[in-house]
Amino acid sequence: MAKVTMPQLGESVAEGTIGKWLKQPGDTIELYDPLVEVITDKVNAEVPSPVAGILREILVEEGATVPNNTEIAVIETAEETAGATDAPAGAGTGPTTTAPDKSDSAPPAAEAAAPDEKPAAKAEEASASAAAAPAAPSTPPANGPAGSDERPERAAASAAPAAPTAVDDELPGNADARMTPAVRRLLREHGLTAAQIVGSGGGGRITREDVTNYVETQRTGQPVGGQSVGGVAAQAAPSAPAPASAPSAPASAASASAASAAPASGARPAAPSSVPSIEFPDGADEVLVPLTQMRKGIAAQMTKALQAPHAYVQMEVDVTRLVAFREKAKRDYQAKEGIGLSYVPFVVKASAEALKRNPTFNANWTEAGLVAKRRINIGVAVAVDDGLIVPVIRNADQLSIHGLNVAITDVASRAKNGKFKLDDFGGGTFTVDNTGYLGTNLVMPILNVPEVGIVTMEAITKRPVVVSTPDGDVIAIRPIMNMVLGVDHRANDGAGGAALLRDIKAWLESVGPETPIY
Repeated sequence: MAKVTMPQLGESVAEGTIGKWLKQPGDTIELYDPLVEVITDKVNAEVPSPVAGILREILVEEGATVPNNTEIAVIETAEETAGATDAPAGAGTGPTTTAPDKSDSAPPAAEAAAPDEKPAAKAEEASASAAAAPAAPSTPPANGPAGSDERPERAAASAAPAAPTAVDDELPGNADARMTPAVRRLLREHGLTAAQIVGSGGGGRITREDVTNYVETQRTGQPVGGQSVGGVAAQAAPSAPAPASAPSAPASAASASAASAAPASGARPAAPSSVPSIEFPDGADEVLVPLTQMRKGIAAQMTKALQAPHAYVQMEVDVTRLVAFREKAKRDYQAKEGIGLSYVPFVVKASAEALKRNPTFNANWTEAGLVAKRRINIGVAVAVDDGLIVPVIRNADQLSIHGLNVAITDVASRAKNGKFKLDDFGGGTFTVDNTGYLGTNLVMPILNVPEVGIVTMEAITKRPVVVSTPDGDVIAIRPIMNMVLGVDHRANDGAGGAALLRDIKAWLESVGPETPIY
């Protein structure tokens, strides 16, 4: 039997929470098939199966938090399965040896009937009545007739708002929407299902605010935080007609910007997805905004990072040639590759080349000294709805501009949909922070410890600058980009930081028609 352990998703991550099992006992699993969704204080990631075989046992239930390297599941490998099949055939005892297989398949049948419940609750149902499992609906009414739902969690929520009895395809939400264990617990406390809630998080993920806003909507009959009174509310209470002007909630975070651009008549425009909205109860002058797991992780990481003495180096980069090169190449590139060509891969490429000349920045800091790294693994900071994550582009120096652009586009797309891979995190040696797309001109970045360097790329703005020509100095309008390098002063000094940033600047200013994209 192969043991599956809780992976370490990042250098500073010591534990993980089981968010959702993507396979159930008895399921056949191929190598690298997504097995389980793990939630940490930094990120949600799907963990692939380390072997091919059959999932025999889940050792840690959904919602449980365990340290790294804890055994969480048992997989019977393909070789073991083949051996177990061959042995009874030779002994002629097939009927007696196949019985355990049938018993092994019973729990998955019971569990499949209730995908929204924790394994512990599923096990209770299976032990109580295995025969009742096929009849249990996937999203039963929270307060239906006695016997329609015997789960303890549902019984405890008898005082919660009545849930609709319509079938799932008539509900506005997604029954398989992603959410943290805390949000899943909150749904159970109110007798709700994921299909009733329209998630506003990345990839349609349901947040705590989505649930509380929905509950408030049902209580007051007025839309709160984007939840519509129509649809679900109308099904729950037919006698209360839905207002004709009720806005429909966005289907996912990807449509949030479009929804905010066209708010309902008389409604206040929705806040950008990166800025959470805050609702104040009537008569309240203040309200506590609970910390998400990601925000807690960011707070801990930033507190740790600021223990490192920071030094900063700033330079202006004349990106006239880079802008002209990209403008000329981007249309043909997009037609050929199907994706846009941003400035980020150029800055990552420039950083990778500069790190070769300044190896003390391609390193991690430890109390024992500076640990220099052979591989250049550059993290690219990505803003998500509820925080900031830094997935890693590995061996960045070995990739072309096209290769970097594909890798960055891929990880940014998965960031929006919450579909990270285990390999996206950990092992970073340097970070590029693209704050300029928000219009910033000067940001003082905080190190992504234990890395010892981080560089920002600010907004490209046209400015009057003095340009030397054979006929003398002239004033010209040039596209200029500020870049700020954050330095761990324990590992390097300002002179070393200036040398690294100078090399990044020189590479970017040398881009021209002869620069290869592939």
